Formats: sequence, C-alpha cells, structure tokens
Amino acid sequence: MVLTCAVGTGRTPSDQVRAGHSRRRLLRAGALVALGGATAPLTGCDLFDRDDEPSPPDALEPLAAEALALEARYRAAATAAPALAARLTPIADAHRAHADELRRVIGRPAPSGTPAADPSGAPVTEPDGVLTDLRRAEQQGRTNAAKACAAAPAERAALLGSIAAARATHVEALK
Repeated sequence: MVLTCAVGTGRTPSDQVRAGHSRRRLLRAGALVALGGATAPLTGCDLFDRDDEPSPPDALEPLAAEALALEARYRAAATAAPALAARLTPIADAHRAHADELRRVIGRPAPSGTPAADPSGAPVTEPDGVLTDLRRAEQQGRTNAAKACAAAPAERAALLGSIAAARATHVEALK
C-alpha cells in the first residue's frame, strides 16, 4: 500500500488512498484491541463473577436488632399500661433512631415490619411491673452497648458510646 501526501497540507487526498484501511481506522482498531486485552483478564476475577453470597454479618447487627426489640417492648408496654405512654414513647422513639443509625452504618436496611416484643411470660400491665421489666431490659442493653463500644473501631466508637449513654439515661428515667 503506497500513500502519497499532498505537499504542504500533511493530508492524503482521498483519491490517492487505496481501498482498504485508513491510518485513523487502524489506530482505532489497535486501541480497541488494547482496551479489550486489558479488560479481558478482569472477567476471570470476582468483579464480574459474583455468586451473590451474602456478606458476613456485621458486628453491629446484634445491637441493631436489640434496639428494634427494645423499641417493640416499649411500644407494647405503652399499650399495656396507657398511663405510662407519655413517658415510654420518647424512649421507644430513641431506640428506633438508634436502630436506624446502626443500620445506616452497617449499610443494610432495617428488616421490614416491627419486631414483636420479647414474650418472656405473661405481659405485665401494672405500671411498677412494666417499669421494672423495662429497666432490666435496658440495663442489659446498656451492658451490650458498652461492650460493643469497647470492641469497636474508632469510627464506630462515638456512635456506640452515645447509644450506651442513652441506655444508661433510660434506666434512670424508668426509676
């Protein structure tokens, strides 16, 4: 293939180009081959071949589930003892906020629906019994949050410390 260039323009007149491949077309093809060759090895790695296996559970999953369970307990207690509803509803809302924030940090949505309250025997309906049961659950929750805070990496410790402090405050509010 012989190409002659027009003097002074640096271009090849179209009538002088033989049928076949132009220089631009060859460069384009070479670039595509190079690009295809660079991405071909990626098809064998995990980037494109996912088995959609669920990722391992996050260490905060139990704490998020516990926050939802505590919220459900407070809502059930407020229903069982309506005289305490004004006192218990803000605490239930706080547990919902904690669960939502934990789920945001984990990167997974909250499970659909509201979890049922822990059925540990017959529901207590007198205010003193309701408060005693909630105080016990809140103390256990505070202990769990404090342990999670101590074991958490720095970027999660502030959130877990806040949750542990809120749960300690809830214990005091239930006295």
